[in-house]
Amino acid sequence: MRFREVIAPPIWLLAFIYFLFSSISISLWAAIGNTPALWCQIILTGVLIYIAVRSRMVIEVDEKELRINRAHIEHEYLGEVRVLDVQDMRYARGRDADPSAYLAIRFWSPRGVLVKVNDARDSTPYLLISSKRGDELAKAIG
Repeated sequence: MRFREVIAPPIWLLAFIYFLFSSISISLWAAIGNTPALWCQIILTGVLIYIAVRSRMVIEVDEKELRINRAHIEHEYLGEVRVLDVQDMRYARGRDADPSAYLAIRFWSPRGVLVKVNDARDSTPYLLISSKRGDELAKAIG
């Protein structure tokens, strides 16, 4: 394994979601009572854990391929790699975005890497990947 990065949701985001979930439980407590509110809080805590686990993104680069969660592509089909700062990433996600590109982005991660795809059989022009360690990822790919 040359490179591995896990991008998990930040604590502030999970705390905000939990605050919203707790407001639902408080509403139930005020309207119905203790037991339904307690069960709602327990269920929504499980939902929060599910959200935290499912929204993680795992980026791995080894000798043969680049893997982003379940997606993978061999190195022979990867072209130019460009590290994007905050402004370039904003443009790549927004006004300069190509609808046929593969987007492995997380809104809480403002930097990333753009990797061109050199495969005549694939209509995907590039991969846009959120990464906190873009320089290391680009070096591992390139």
